[in-house]
Formats: sequence, C-alpha cells, structure tokens
Amino acid sequence: MDWAAVGAHLARHGLTLLPGERPRFPGGFANRNYRVDLASGPAVLRRPPPGPLPRGAHDMAREHLILSRLPDRLGFVPRSLHLCEDESVIGVKFQLLEYREGVVIHGVLPAEYAGCGGELSEMLLATLAAINSVDTNALGLGGLGRPEGFLARAVEGWLKRGAAADAGPILDELGRWLRAHAVPDGAPGLLHNDFKLDNLILDPVTLRPNAVVDWDQGTRGDSVFDLATLLSYWVQPDDPQVMHDLHQMPTAGDGFITREAAARRWGELTGRDVSDIRFHRVLATLKLSVIFLQLHGLWRRGATADARYARFGALGQGLLEFAADIAAGRSF
Repeated sequence: MDWAAVGAHLARHGLTLLPGERPRFPGGFANRNYRVDLASGPAVLRRPPPGPLPRGAHDMAREHLILSRLPDRLGFVPRSLHLCEDESVIGVKFQLLEYREGVVIHGVLPAEYAGCGGELSEMLLATLAAINSVDTNALGLGGLGRPEGFLARAVEGWLKRGAAADAGPILDELGRWLRAHAVPDGAPGLLHNDFKLDNLILDPVTLRPNAVVDWDQGTRGDSVFDLATLLSYWVQPDDPQVMHDLHQMPTAGDGFITREAAARRWGELTGRDVSDIRFHRVLATLKLSVIFLQLHGLWRRGATADARYARFGALGQGLLEFAADIAAGRSF
C-alpha cells in the first residue's frame, strides 16, 4: 500500500489521512481491509486483492453505490465515505467506509457465547430478512443488477466457471439436474450475496448487528438465493465431514436451529414462499464449491503461497458431492 499516494488523493477530496499504524484486518481470502484514522474519525480502507480479478468480482463501485444509499434505511449498514476510481493512485479502485466496533464470530463460538445459538440464529435470519425486504426503488437502487433471468444466468455462469476450474464429471450431473429442475425467478429483492456470520460485526453484549460488511457482490435478484447462500455455510451435526471442514459458522451445536427450520423462519419473516428451496440449495452449494476450486487453482498455479489454499481442492470436490446429495433428497 502506497499510503503517501492514498493520503495525497484523499487530501484532494477534502479528507485528511492521519499518520500512525494502519493495521490490516485478519482473515478472508479476497478484499483487503485496513483500519485508518481520518481527521474526522476512524475509518476502514477497503481494496481488492492484488493480481487479475474475475469479471464482476471485488466491485468497489457497486459496493460504494449500495453503501451510499442503504444506510438511510438500515442502521446496521456502514456508510461508504469515499470511492477512488482512479486506479493510477494505488493500482486498483478503493473506498473508505465507516468504522464500526464489535465482535466477529468465525468458525468457533467463543466460550462466553456458549448456548447462544438460538439467539444468533434468529438474529441472522431477521437481519437477512430486513436486507431482502428493502424497497430498492425508494433508495435509488432500482437499477442495481439484472434481476430478470438472474437464476438462469447463475446456473450457466457457475457451471462454466466450474468447468474452467476442473470440477470433473459430477459438475455435468449437477448441471443436468439444475436445468431439469429450474424454477422461475421470484420477485426481485436486494441480495447481499455472501451473507454469513463472519460478515457481521456484533455488539458484544446484545449480539445485535452493529454492521453487515462485504457488499461487493450485492445485487438484485431472487432473495431465496440469498437465504440459500447463508444455508450453504450452515453446518449441522449430521452433515458430511466436508461441511465441518468448511469451518465457516459454528452452527453444529450451542442451540443453533437446523437449516430446514432456518428456511421456514426466513419465510415467515419475509412472507416469501420457500417451497423451491432445494433448487436454490443445490445452486448455492455448487457456487461455493466452485469458489473453493478457483482458489485452489491459484495455489496450484503458484499465484499464491498461502498454505490454506492447498486444501481447497478437496473442499470443493466434497461440496460438489454434497450438492449432489441435496439434489437427490438425501440432505436438506
């Protein structure tokens, strides 16, 4: 990070970057986030990872648009303070966001929150329902994304990416199933598109959301798919080992409800019909598997030395098999 260039750019836009440490927040495999101090207070500088970016990924401009409007309706959404689209400054676009304090829960539930799974389940579903129920037209976000044909494009897009990532013959089986069981797009709603527990910053006492972060994939489309994305991370005690190996959300105990109960509850909160959830579950699990296969490909090609990526090939293949189990009705 060329912090001198960042500071000079911000100064031209009436923002003062103060000296001092600018730690990078740990975790994650994509965008990089740094805590910075402005004269007006603390903020987060957010930028894409280095190297070539997949088309449509790490979209700072899209995230800035959403986070410039959505905080007017949802208090748990941090506001975007500035977008730099001039890639000559640091080589990529970047943005500044409001800094929100709190606790982030990853794959293991901290001891102080033991037994809080029921409360966290309700919080997750109520927060997602609030996002999916936003009137995007009223916020000037009615032109976001292309909701017509959203599901069909998602199917073909992720099958194409899976083939490029050497997903193997099971991908063809899943492709045939998805095409044969295609469902019509539901009424378009706002989608976060990667909603999961560690993309929330929680009040450490109340466990209410102080912030929902990582909006660079945000769009409009069938909101049942947003629910299915959350459920693709939602591990249960009787799941195959691959789901436990994901280590994304600590939902296999401590009172967390099941995926099936979560789907019903989200349906109650939104008034949406979730009878076609199996199609969405297969598609969302396929998407997650392909993402891990793509990340593993970076490691195989030597584009990253991060040792975590070495195991992502097995994770991706295991998730493909689990998607086939969901399609066959052997799992929810």
